[in-house]
Amino acid sequence: MRKYFFSVLFGVLFSVPAFGCLNGETLHLEDGTILYEDYEGYVPYGHSFTNTEELNKILLSLEKGYRETGKLNYLSDKGLILIIQGKYKEAIELYKKIEKAEPNRYSTASNIGTAYELIGNNAEALRWIEKAVKINPNSHYGSEWIHINILKAKMKGGKLINSRFLIGMDFGNEKFPESERDDEKLFVLRKQLYYQLNERVSFVKPEDKIVAQLLFDLGNISYLMREKEEATETYKMAKEYGFNKPVLEERLALYTPPVIDHVQKKAIKEIKFQTKAIRRTELISFCIAIAYLLFSGVIVFVFRKKIF
Repeated sequence: MRKYFFSVLFGVLFSVPAFGCLNGETLHLEDGTILYEDYEGYVPYGHSFTNTEELNKILLSLEKGYRETGKLNYLSDKGLILIIQGKYKEAIELYKKIEKAEPNRYSTASNIGTAYELIGNNAEALRWIEKAVKINPNSHYGSEWIHINILKAKMKGGKLINSRFLIGMDFGNEKFPESERDDEKLFVLRKQLYYQLNERVSFVKPEDKIVAQLLFDLGNISYLMREKEEATETYKMAKEYGFNKPVLEERLALYTPPVIDHVQKKAIKEIKFQTKAIRRTELISFCIAIAYLLFSGVIVFVFRKKIF
């Protein structure tokens, strides 16, 4: 009996499918749609949005939800989809209607500010982003102060595009990055800077001086936190966005990534760019795995006297 039981038990436990962890940011819309899922880590590759056809389907679903419920969350999410589609002026008009119906919603101020920035109206963008911060200063990991500094730098020109103004510190010009902040403070800044950049690179393509500078800064923080591989990837992105100071090449040379063969490279690429459908399948696999483990535990508990 014992032999048979443990054969079944181990068969159940070790037949559970293996899967990778995807612990990045996830955005769920009011209609239940998952708009994007980001990967774990602090290299800001940006969000991977779905195709135009799927975005149009999401719009129809959100419009239907609003007609049936009257909830403004559906309209707010519709505005977000319009921004992703590049329909910035249409999104602005929609958010103005939402603001009139229900003033001082954080999502309205934040998203309309983003839309104004994307059409080049930085002054109006700054006004709305500052309003958003007053409504909810802790949103986006308390990182919107960086967004405010970005807008001010864009309005006043190149002289403010530097680390000191944008994030309140720099990392020196020597071969190795330097900072007087401890790891705890660097971690907070790293999370805030990553969030802002991950949002920004989803819409702003190379070259861009501000994004380039901030990517270089994020790479420096990652290096100081001993995440050298992530630092190198972020430095490479800074170079792609136009950061061309000699110190970048020195810091790129600080870490030599391990040599991997073409099979490993292919596997990494497939993992990095897998689709949302595959991710949902992995989530289902995870739930099944947990169910198997719980079921096995119940069996052990119920039959513990007979087994042992």
